[in-house]
Amino acid sequence: MNPLSNIASTGYVDSSVQQRNKVLRNTYWLLALSMVPTVLGAWIGVSTGIVRAMSPGVGLVVFLVGSFGLMFAIEKTKNSAAGVPVLLAFTFFMGLMLSRLVGAVLGLSNGASLIMTAFAGTGAVFLGMATLSSVIKRDLSSMGKFLFIGAILLLVAGIANFFIQSSALMITLSVLAIGIFSAFILYDLKRVQDGHETNYISATLGVYLSIYNVFQSLLALLGIFGGSRDE
Repeated sequence: MNPLSNIASTGYVDSSVQQRNKVLRNTYWLLALSMVPTVLGAWIGVSTGIVRAMSPGVGLVVFLVGSFGLMFAIEKTKNSAAGVPVLLAFTFFMGLMLSRLVGAVLGLSNGASLIMTAFAGTGAVFLGMATLSSVIKRDLSSMGKFLFIGAILLLVAGIANFFIQSSALMITLSVLAIGIFSAFILYDLKRVQDGHETNYISATLGVYLSIYNVFQSLLALLGIFGGSRDE
């Protein structure tokens, strides 16, 4: 084998690995930064009661239009300087929308501890999936379509349950959401590590949505099964 071609090949591989590591590092940093506007949005929402003042129907429409509109904007701006500010605006909006659930849980006597438990549980899921993504060597691309179908079915069932108002279905959907979006964290991080996702803003959006859904589902379950009220 030609030694020069071997050196060139090694240099290309090193460059490729460096690029993947850079995208992964930027994804982690932006993910950490995105938690700031999320917490700020939730705090403002709870303090002002702006989301709670909306009827459930109006709240659902605002959530769907706002979240999908901002996600579309993120995809349009992900390769420009506006990409990060638009993503942070999205995470602020998502925090604001989370304030209805957070406020309801805070109304319980042990609400603050339930929120911390949900936060710790979500952190454990993320660390577990991040570790797993760096250990697993096989390509997980085939998982994508099944997870996407699962997420769509969850969304449709969630909207249906808005009208049905079934507690049993809500609990079932929350449990399924934790499983599906935990797998999504693994899938999205593995895509970055394998070089299939090269844009850190898109990667951050995917992982953020999964973390958000895991936290929301955990908090809902803890509020149902672990909540206590003052006598």
